[in-house]
Amino acid sequence: MASLPIPTTPNPQISQFKSKKPPETVKFTQTHLTKLCEYKSSPQSEHKSYFHSISSLCKVGELSQAVNLLNEMELKNMKIGPEIYGEILQGCLYERNLFLGQQIHARIVKNGNFFAKNEYVGTKLLIFYAKCDVSDIAVCLFDRLSVHNVFSWAAIIGLNCRMGLNEEAVWGFVKMLENGFFSDNFIIPNALKASGALKRIGFGKGVHGYALKMGFGECVFVASSLVDMYGKCGAVEQARKVFDNMDERNVVSWNSTMVAYVQNGFNEEAIQIFCEMRKDGIELSRVTLASLLSASANLGALEEGKQGHALAVMYDLDLDYILGSSLMNFYSKVALIEEAELVFSRMLERDMVAWNLLISCYVNNGQIENAIQTCRLMRLENLRFDSVTLASILSASADWRDLELGKEGHGYCIRNSLDSNLVVASCIINMYAKCGRIDNAVQVFNSTRERDLVLWNTLLAAYAEVGQSREALKLFYQMQLDGVPPNVVSYNSVILGLLRNGETDEAKNILFEMQSHGIQPNLITWTTLISGLAENGYGTESIMCFQLMQQAGIQPNIVSFVSVLSACKDFTSLEYGTAMHGLAISHGIHLSISIATSLVDMYAKCGAIDQAMKVFDMIQAKELPLYNAMISAYSLHGRAAEALALFESLQKKGIEPDTVTFTNVLSACSHAGLLDKMLELLSDMVSRYQMKPNMEHYGCIVSLLLRSGNLCEALRLVSMMPFAPDAHILGSLLAACREHNEVKLGEYLLKQLFELEPDNSGNFVALSNIYAAAGKWDEVSHLRNNMRVKGLKKNPGCSWIQVEKEVHMFASADVSHPQTREIYLMLALLKREMQ
Repeated sequence: MASLPIPTTPNPQISQFKSKKPPETVKFTQTHLTKLCEYKSSPQSEHKSYFHSISSLCKVGELSQAVNLLNEMELKNMKIGPEIYGEILQGCLYERNLFLGQQIHARIVKNGNFFAKNEYVGTKLLIFYAKCDVSDIAVCLFDRLSVHNVFSWAAIIGLNCRMGLNEEAVWGFVKMLENGFFSDNFIIPNALKASGALKRIGFGKGVHGYALKMGFGECVFVASSLVDMYGKCGAVEQARKVFDNMDERNVVSWNSTMVAYVQNGFNEEAIQIFCEMRKDGIELSRVTLASLLSASANLGALEEGKQGHALAVMYDLDLDYILGSSLMNFYSKVALIEEAELVFSRMLERDMVAWNLLISCYVNNGQIENAIQTCRLMRLENLRFDSVTLASILSASADWRDLELGKEGHGYCIRNSLDSNLVVASCIINMYAKCGRIDNAVQVFNSTRERDLVLWNTLLAAYAEVGQSREALKLFYQMQLDGVPPNVVSYNSVILGLLRNGETDEAKNILFEMQSHGIQPNLITWTTLISGLAENGYGTESIMCFQLMQQAGIQPNIVSFVSVLSACKDFTSLEYGTAMHGLAISHGIHLSISIATSLVDMYAKCGAIDQAMKVFDMIQAKELPLYNAMISAYSLHGRAAEALALFESLQKKGIEPDTVTFTNVLSACSHAGLLDKMLELLSDMVSRYQMKPNMEHYGCIVSLLLRSGNLCEALRLVSMMPFAPDAHILGSLLAACREHNEVKLGEYLLKQLFELEPDNSGNFVALSNIYAAAGKWDEVSHLRNNMRVKGLKKNPGCSWIQVEKEVHMFASADVSHPQTREIYLMLALLKREMQ
């Protein structure tokens, strides 16, 4: 080390400090273990011999014998200089023997100010306490030193770094330079470590420049610290540049580069660095394998992670908390729960991180009972739950909508004063919101005194999830009044809440407000808008949002494609749908099950059944959603034989159908008039698959019975249903009453429908048609008057056609189109030809 100045003074209250190790009993009695001199010698040579013997004993850890020699010197009234105490303190430092070091400190104080205020002894004491991480005494000694030197500065800066006091470490480095001391290659790495922890890349660059100026640029310790600092500050390219320019690399520099890549999401590059490291023959450490396992976990790279585990076994590395936790995290991320359990069982020591990882592994893989059982085992080990444990349990409660478990977790938080932790408070709010208890979520939010942005965003997301857009907006503006500026997550929640409530214009206004404040929409923002606009019937605007997202340079993901394909389907825009298909191919995601399912659905709804079949045939590993989409496509196009054949095919392949599958195949049979087959399928559904028929299944049968003229059978089936009929079934019955001249039944059905759909004018028109068919014109007139009084108008049927990029809409008796005359002339010609 170089030099730095410091004043030294002992701590008068040293006896108040509690040692971390059990005290050793040191008896200061005279012994003759070592013959210092067999012959008469001068006092000076005898003193020198004692010093060398004490120094040698301290270096090999024989501290008790060194102290015995110190006792002999005192008994002989020999002069004991500062260098003797310095050597023994250095020995205590090597052995981290805090108790003995405190005893030596007490003897120094007892021997008077000459020793207590000596710069050398004071610096040694400071270094000893600093390296033993006794920060209060070390800081006190540093402040009392009359003269600071480079060693005392190095000790206090290093202590602050180890204790996480990075601000103090940075300021210590600055003050040291201001006082005219030059830093060395031991102090610079600590300054860089503090800069990285604080993410102060500007200061880190300044230290980098200082290191180069002082000639430490080629030092492997400094260079490794530079890589680490740049990595923590997110400057991965700078970190790699430093690494590439290193003439000498050790395992620390390789590890620092790997960690920099992993921390910044460059997991593939981290694995590549690992491969290069292996080629260069660098011996692996626990940190190396931990970084490899983290990168593998993030990528879901099963083979690479398993190779990392194999190397740990091959190198005979013990499963300590670093390696063990990394392996557990990897196996949890790739859903290999048994392997995670095995690693946990073989760990030498299990800290809270290991226990929490196992609980998180169970929660993430839906094994809630195992997670709770692990919590019980923790309690048996006398371990208290921390905020991470509670966050996992509360997240499980939210995901599984288990309110009772969530309440138990909340109660534990209150009893153990964990509810004030902001992470835990956010999890509690999320749990209550997911369990449908938004009022409880608000209560928890209001009872939390200190609120950060995450807490505000959690409640915003809760309001958005349930579509309470007004409350979400109020909270959104309240957080700004409280001095918490919203981020992109806040805006995304407000936009989602508005779209859930059908307020599309307000959602677009929030987007404009967001951009005006300099916050750029991210992928989630655009996807939320695309999906929300499509769900609210604004297909054209949904497609336009997709285009704007691409213009902003944001690459769409699978969810974005599924949403925009839904818009194309609802808008029956084959041209846009085909374009999206091409774009999905260019992004290499067209073979995804989600994309393929949406494409089949879109092509079918747009009338291109052949294209739907091509997409379906292209997928090798077909899953149930894709089968459901294709069966629905066949049903929509009246191809019942193909739908039934596909249904049998999926059964032969061992894929179990769900209620959607049966809805689609029953619908196909209904359109084809296959009543016997429908009843057979319904029986199979109940007896073989233990599924209860729902409203849609009954609706398919009722629809077919009515089309085949079996009104009585349809009514009997409706009366036998385990639930009240919905508006769709009642509407079908009402329409059938016209053919069967069932006026009284029609009137009864209209009353039922009016309660379910008071604003649906189609139901009144259906009854009006029944009256007309029965020749009851007074009732027709009376019903029409009632419709006018209620403000109900018949919605005219409409259709549309897309010509190039323009959509043309037509309604019954519509004359608003600019080419109306030409259109009606063409219709007249076509009608004439048909006749």
